[in-house]
Amino acid sequence: MDITHVITRLIVGGAQENTVSSVLGLRRSPGLRVDLISGPTTGPEGTLEPVFDDHPGCLTVIPDLIRPVRPVADFRAYRKLFRRFRSTRPDIVHTHSGKAGFVGRLAAHRAGVPCVIHTIHGPSFGPFQGTSANLAFTLAERLVGRVTDHFVVVAEAMTRQYLAAGIGRPDQYTRIFSGFDLDPYLSATRDPGVGRRLGLGPDDIVVGMIARLFELKGHDDLFALAPALVRRHPRLKFLLVGDGPWRARFEARAQEPDLRGRVVFSGLVPPSRVPEMVGQMDLLIHLSRREGLPRALPQALAAGRPVVAYDCDGAGEVCLDGRTGFLVPPGNRVRLEECLENLIRDPGLRARLGGVGREWVSERFRVETMVEGLATLYRRIGPQDRNGAAH
Repeated sequence: MDITHVITRLIVGGAQENTVSSVLGLRRSPGLRVDLISGPTTGPEGTLEPVFDDHPGCLTVIPDLIRPVRPVADFRAYRKLFRRFRSTRPDIVHTHSGKAGFVGRLAAHRAGVPCVIHTIHGPSFGPFQGTSANLAFTLAERLVGRVTDHFVVVAEAMTRQYLAAGIGRPDQYTRIFSGFDLDPYLSATRDPGVGRRLGLGPDDIVVGMIARLFELKGHDDLFALAPALVRRHPRLKFLLVGDGPWRARFEARAQEPDLRGRVVFSGLVPPSRVPEMVGQMDLLIHLSRREGLPRALPQALAAGRPVVAYDCDGAGEVCLDGRTGFLVPPGNRVRLEECLENLIRDPGLRARLGGVGREWVSERFRVETMVEGLATLYRRIGPQDRNGAAH
């Protein structure tokens, strides 16, 4: 069976890491031949493209497949994808992300690809954007939803949201958690050398955050609460992992009198070094207003670190309130501060919640489990030969 995955870009991010792990893992599955098409990767978020240096022929980059809406470039990308699918005749085209999901599914349908699958890593529409944009993206998803045979979701929250918008039927959705290599997180410890390089002391209480430094990620809410927390807890520090267009803005806020020397910016960190960053943390917060199921949550839990998260999209499917961390209504800074206060002052509570989280994630988020789930889905819904066997 030949499967082609399509994604808009390969920045360092959850959806992209999921796609790369899926493609490389599926290439080891018997009977599956898998490749990946991506648009160009630019910007401060870094790139995962070098991962494919050891896999010649696996990755194809189409320069016109870009994230912003550009009708001329979008049509060129659509035409190139259509020609590619007509030439290679894959059994399944599996798309990821907004732009690749739109033009890729339309091109696959027109090219006569037998099975079209789309993974919803996060919502394309919702209250996080203006009314006009929300309507446009909803209509676009309804349009391509008609030519989609199946949807993979990383959280059941995505299924509920898309069905409520009139996209697909319940039997067209399958949840497959976004797996990753658990072992580096299960063994993550507080390395004194890493701490010294970051400016963290062995007795510091470290609140971590792994997210792009950009809008909708919740850093403003953290900075609003940080001064009061620091005044009450002199050993408290914040470790912000990631980079993005708003870095200078947040670095300026970190120079305010109460926060000077209390906020550490790690900058862009490759996926292989994220476990050592998590190892420096005592707890992790995730305040994004838009994300299917944030990988940072199961990553922190795998390391035995409790989490505090806004109850957006699929966060509540991993941040189990009172069991693996605390779930907070989005924007409720009073409740957020209360939850952080409880975890900062109570190491026993951190250990209990983190321990439950480690066990819960270990059973559900292994990358092998994700890959096997995808392979099983392909064989179930993909084209069959005359003997009923998957191509």
